[in-house]
Amino acid sequence: MRIHSVLLAAMLGVAAATGTASAQDPLSVVDLTSPEMSQAEMTRADVETILKAATAESPADFTAKRLSGLDLSGLDFSKAILRSARLNNCKLVGAKFVEAVLDQAWFLKADLTGANMRRAHMFQGQFRGAKLDGADLSGARVASDLTKTSLKGAKFVGADLGADMRNQSMGLMRGILKSANLEGADFTDANLSRVDLEFSSLKGANLSGANMMSAQLGGADLTGATVKGTNFNKADMTSATLKALVSAENSNLEHAENLGSAFRD
Repeated sequence: MRIHSVLLAAMLGVAAATGTASAQDPLSVVDLTSPEMSQAEMTRADVETILKAATAESPADFTAKRLSGLDLSGLDFSKAILRSARLNNCKLVGAKFVEAVLDQAWFLKADLTGANMRRAHMFQGQFRGAKLDGADLSGARVASDLTKTSLKGAKFVGADLGADMRNQSMGLMRGILKSANLEGADFTDANLSRVDLEFSSLKGANLSGANMMSAQLGGADLTGATVKGTNFNKADMTSATLKALVSAENSNLEHAENLGSAFRD
């Protein structure tokens, strides 16, 4: 069963990236109510035991473990391996995932409020509907699906959410933040190239020095966002709201595409 779940996670990631799972929502191929996706095979005490036994040479390994529904708030998963693990509907308030491996992990509707995820590796992760308000993802690699997540006040300083154009064998892997709440989030010096931010709310966000080249911002709301030194080259601004921008004169906003249909001051 575990081997099957790992293969399923990999297959789903490829399908989401390449569109081979049909034009429908890629999660439609997964039964999210099944025990594999909704039930835990361990208790919080079991998780704590594994974390306490971890060493620098042998980090805690939760590969493909089913942890959905558990309250794991405050636990320290720093440098732990959670590849393909299921943590759907988990409560992880204030948990630490510093430099943790979260590739292909499932965090659907998980509560990660205030979590420390600095320099975590999040490749093909599923975070739809999760809550990451105030979470710190500075320096993290975030090529994951964060559609409809709440990331109010989250930190992405120096984070890499952009597409890796050097490796296209699995399709365009990048951050997906469609309809996400990013109000007040800090993206200082972050890589957001080709990231999907359609219909997201970036009100009051700090985009200083961020690379948003070819980012998809259709319908996004950037009201009051700070854009000092932001690279908007070829970013799609179709129907985006660009009112009260701070330091817009110090960005290359004029190089964005479809500015004519954006809502501006």
